[in-house]
Amino acid sequence: MTQAQGKMEEKKSHLKLEDSFESTSRQTPVQGKVLDVQAIRAQFPILSQSVYGRPFVFLDSAASAQKPDVVIEGMAQALRTQYANIHRGIYWMSDRITEAYEEARTKVARFLNAYQHEEIIFTRNSTEAINLVAYSFGSLLKKGQAIVISEMEHHANLVPWQMLRDRLGIELRVAPITDTGDLEKEAFERLLSDGKVALVAITHMSNVLGSVVPARQIVTTAHAAGAFVLLDGSQAVVHQRVDVQALGADFYVFTGHKLYGPTGIGVLWARAALLDSMPPFLGGGDMISTVTFERSTWAEIPHKFEAGTPPIIEAIGLGLALDWFQTIDFDAMVCHEQALLNHALACLQNIPELTIIGAPTHRSGLVSFIMKDIHAHDIATLLDKNGIAVRAGHHCAEPLMRRLGLTATIRASFGVYTCKEEIDFLAKTLLRLREFFV
Repeated sequence: MTQAQGKMEEKKSHLKLEDSFESTSRQTPVQGKVLDVQAIRAQFPILSQSVYGRPFVFLDSAASAQKPDVVIEGMAQALRTQYANIHRGIYWMSDRITEAYEEARTKVARFLNAYQHEEIIFTRNSTEAINLVAYSFGSLLKKGQAIVISEMEHHANLVPWQMLRDRLGIELRVAPITDTGDLEKEAFERLLSDGKVALVAITHMSNVLGSVVPARQIVTTAHAAGAFVLLDGSQAVVHQRVDVQALGADFYVFTGHKLYGPTGIGVLWARAALLDSMPPFLGGGDMISTVTFERSTWAEIPHKFEAGTPPIIEAIGLGLALDWFQTIDFDAMVCHEQALLNHALACLQNIPELTIIGAPTHRSGLVSFIMKDIHAHDIATLLDKNGIAVRAGHHCAEPLMRRLGLTATIRASFGVYTCKEEIDFLAKTLLRLREFFV
């Protein structure tokens, strides 16, 4: 038992602090843009809940964002009024739900500015999307070729490439980062200099440091070296506009549940020519053109990569989330979230013996920190007793933690519904916790 855990057991009656959070601001004006945060919060029913008798302060959107009413009710309505299986039915209800499912694909294509909607493949999440590329595109690689990742990857963008390495005998190269959390540009370029790199697979935004990588520059460098590029946009797509044509990447993945949509739905975008060249990931119904006992032939994209009954209602939910997300003034949202981040950094820097992890050139959406002599899990537990939800641990990025010389951090991450008063309450609570352990 840690010292903190011992004190927790000893002083359970004092875990709740005296103050509580209450959001009072109606609007957040930043750089000429105004975001009505309270109007947005009113659309998220869970944010009106209480935890341990305290207002719920949700600072874990990087793990999974909350869902607005329009998504919750829209998915329920689809189940109530139009549910059937898709593509195969020759009756009205099946046609109706098929149209809704394919409309969601079109919405995603527009959201990413894909060249055509057939380039959108629905998966369960980003992890499955990356595994699809690792298995399918990876099967086209040869021994002696290499894949480059970075030191700040989520396990989802590391483990599949390790598995491919072990299966095919390719090389896995790791691009280092600076102590502040930026990609080391010159070291990255050296890793591509021998012409053996087939793919660069890199996060668009770190889920631990909030580092936003110079994606367009990475793509240009990789293409010049003859390599394809996969960007893991699980975090980035929530906080910045993503235009796959402007980025120039070859693969882009993201997950619905971080973008105010449901779990169980993710997206792989890839250039049509690449998808056409890749073998299927899974075999079964709906991904075939013909089947005999001797051989099968494959359906056209995107169906070649969507075997079996897909996440129908979840795809519709993602489409609804995108509809809702795009009703928000994007520039105002970006200004609001940057103001929150700046405010959080300023508040946390004033807390004794608290260390903010990383100082990347471009940070977005979250801040990770540690407190001297108090384990991250103990801090998260004590914050929870005051109604504050944060993430604590290695954040599915153990190699990055070792690079930073840490075992765990506390991560506070923000969504469009996060307000300044929540940051203030977090800082005030951390100050009191610091006193609690002195």
